[in-house]
Amino acid sequence: MCILFIAIEQHPKYPLIICANRDEFHQRPTQAMHVWQQSKILAGKDLQAGGTWLGLSSKGKFAALTNFRKFPLNEEAKKSRGGLVLQALASTENNLSEELAQQASQYHGFNLIHGSLNQLYCYDSVNNQCHELSKGVHSICNGALDDIWPKMARGEKLLSDTIHLQENLSIDALFDLMTNDKQALPNLLPETGLTEEWEQLLSAIFIVSPTYGTRTTSIITQDIEGSVEVYDRSYAPSGQCVAKQKFRL
Repeated sequence: MCILFIAIEQHPKYPLIICANRDEFHQRPTQAMHVWQQSKILAGKDLQAGGTWLGLSSKGKFAALTNFRKFPLNEEAKKSRGGLVLQALASTENNLSEELAQQASQYHGFNLIHGSLNQLYCYDSVNNQCHELSKGVHSICNGALDDIWPKMARGEKLLSDTIHLQENLSIDALFDLMTNDKQALPNLLPETGLTEEWEQLLSAIFIVSPTYGTRTTSIITQDIEGSVEVYDRSYAPSGQCVAKQKFRL
């Protein structure tokens, strides 16, 4: 997962709105979002390492992960971070953040958003900090929670505008937000250890290139009655949508 925008108590009918893009190399084998029969979670599956980037459990838990890029980049082989999402979804402990802190050195840097849909937290392994997500609009990308990267600021504003200008929430408008491919000006690019060419490519909310790009968009809404709907779209390397799914929990 590369970027999430989360709106908490910003819409009169939908107290929770989550918009998430997963960016990955196109050659990495993936199974689209589905119900995992053994663990009873709704998630896509990384067929290379067996984990996932975002999921919901039958008990109302949510978890999603973003990689944390920090200079200098560490190329040492470590565990796949996708297993952390499964751990969070299966956890019944209140001290998950303590467990994550103890395990963090086994993984490259990550942000893990986890909790119930009514109370979400973000654990940052690089700074070893856990924050409860407060009322408002949040962005989580490849740095710390609510960093002011251009794509994060752009997405927060677009989400706020979409919510406040529409009495009835438009799912298509949320997908339009998440497929915004505008790149940042060169002087505004973050410095995360990548080449300027890669920083430029990754500066868009929606990334399109032959080798690496946005593979899926997931939109999750919870209404005031507690009903949850999940919309998921998959993309080809060209950026064209090749599959659409909808789930109701």
